[in-house]
Amino acid sequence: MSNLTDTKEVALSKKPVQLTEHIVEIVSDSGEGAQKCGQSLAILSAKMGNGVWTVEIIPAEIQPPARGRAGASGIRVRIGSRKITNMGDEADLIVALNEQVPYGRIDAGAYRPGTIVLLENKWAEDPSEEIRQKYKDALADFKSRGYNVIEIPMEEECLKIVSNAKKGKNMWVLGMLCHIYSRDLHKAENQIRNIFRKKSETVINSNISLLHGGYNWAEDNLDFQFEIPAMETEEERLVMNGNEALALGIVASGMELCSMYPITPATSTSHLLAEVLRKSGGIVHQAEDEIAAIGFAIGASFAGKTAVTITSGPGLALKTEFLGLATMAEIPLVVIDVQRGGPSTGLPTKVEQGDLLAALYGQPGAVPKIVLAAATIEECFHFVILARKLAEAFRTPVYVLSDANLATGQQPFPRPVVKKDWFAPPIDQSPWKPEVSPYNWDLETGLSKRPIPGQAGGQYTVTGLAHNRHAQVSYKPDENQESSELRSRKFAAFQNTLNVPEINGDEEGDLLIIGWGSTLGAIEEAVDKARQEGLKVSSIHLRFLMPLPPGLKDLFQRFKQVMTIEINYSDRPESIQISDSNRNYSQLAWILRARTLVDIDCYSNVEGKPLSPGKILQVIKNKLGINKPVN
Repeated sequence: MSNLTDTKEVALSKKPVQLTEHIVEIVSDSGEGAQKCGQSLAILSAKMGNGVWTVEIIPAEIQPPARGRAGASGIRVRIGSRKITNMGDEADLIVALNEQVPYGRIDAGAYRPGTIVLLENKWAEDPSEEIRQKYKDALADFKSRGYNVIEIPMEEECLKIVSNAKKGKNMWVLGMLCHIYSRDLHKAENQIRNIFRKKSETVINSNISLLHGGYNWAEDNLDFQFEIPAMETEEERLVMNGNEALALGIVASGMELCSMYPITPATSTSHLLAEVLRKSGGIVHQAEDEIAAIGFAIGASFAGKTAVTITSGPGLALKTEFLGLATMAEIPLVVIDVQRGGPSTGLPTKVEQGDLLAALYGQPGAVPKIVLAAATIEECFHFVILARKLAEAFRTPVYVLSDANLATGQQPFPRPVVKKDWFAPPIDQSPWKPEVSPYNWDLETGLSKRPIPGQAGGQYTVTGLAHNRHAQVSYKPDENQESSELRSRKFAAFQNTLNVPEINGDEEGDLLIIGWGSTLGAIEEAVDKARQEGLKVSSIHLRFLMPLPPGLKDLFQRFKQVMTIEINYSDRPESIQISDSNRNYSQLAWILRARTLVDIDCYSNVEGKPLSPGKILQVIKNKLGINKPVN
């Protein structure tokens, strides 16, 4: 592949190379619109029938210094001719708006020899000698690493169309990528109109001109072009990220109140909700802090309309006392936790699955509850609907765990068909039977019907203190024992309705991989590759984490080795000072070891990035004694 051609005829004579998939990254300084460019490419590709998955590259600082290696902002877009479920391995092509921002991605192992680097060349002629030298050094370094570097006059071309290239270069890049990946230019124009729908016609037309400028430049100057055929499907599909799916799931569930305090990476859920929930008769309440947010939500739920509160790890910690109250008082509540790196402020913009133990056991005393973990963007939508139903049926908080990978990742999925049973039923205001106590626990199931304020005869005391069936504060040993047993019993009854997880692969073998949350796609892709190589590996993925599904111990015993793969901290067995007696296991591994008494191993890391199929495949081979240990 050569750098640039001098004639349009050569470019036009090239037929697009057919690919089954490609991974492209766009990296820039913060504020240059790289993410908007990549999101638009992803949406456009999904509308053309491709499978898509995106991962946003977000710096920890709000506005890091320009041209900094650690402050790269951008996005990865994986496009395929099949369903795409994860970010993949090394990128095939990157667009870099300066020569420094790729280094953070290089350190993360995001590129390989042969990766095409389309590099903004304005820095070669920068007035600063230091910048010119850095550009020259980086150019030589990229080539020494085996990257195929093509210098692109992005700024120069943009200035032919607009006076300020920084405001619009991303749309010029989108046009260039539209040509490279044979994207429909008309659909791209419509995408720009949608992005800037609240702007003036002048702004919209300017960005469309930039789109055409990038497309035409690539058509005239690049001697390569790719085509990724669409998937064969007649399904009507839509594309969104996980936070948007959560927001629409809230609307679809019939919940009418979301009370939250802004926190990365959960905040954007409220942005869409603020637009759409009001149209369906609901409100979004931005509280003054995390504690007020959950208090407000519990109050609404007590009044008869189950509410939702949305947060991330630090906010979940602040909600602890109120979560215990909702459990003790048996008030329905939906809690959405979009996880990020921790502890404390941790890695606000990076992915982690570090909140599992906090969600399960983060309150004092016995606090049984239902904890769900969405594994796909589609599940982010449907699990919120399910959570509302379970919260009301079992008079309990129900947690839905998402994470930063799902929050900002985009993926197409079949358009949901609205069902009447999604929505909350009308509030029951028929008179309460005087002989029925407020906590009339059924001895078989632990369930009880909930009085609603306003029902004639339905008044009762709500307290976080220990209480009996009649909602009377009680310190009697037998009554506290009974109430604790029956609160637990309802979740045992619920577990008996769950199915044993489906196995991806054979029913028995040498190794079983267990995952949860957003690692689903990467784990299954890695397991499928391992099986293609003849390895006897299977996987399961858990959606219910409290209570756990039945039959796990019997399932585990059909495999010679069992291990979890997670994105949270665990000690590496070979590390200094680590032994079997003091090793910290990853969080799901802790739970499964305790629940099943099976010797379950784990691999995890807290590198702040999604797991790739290639990394997981290395872990599998290492566990089976085929490869060297994975760092």
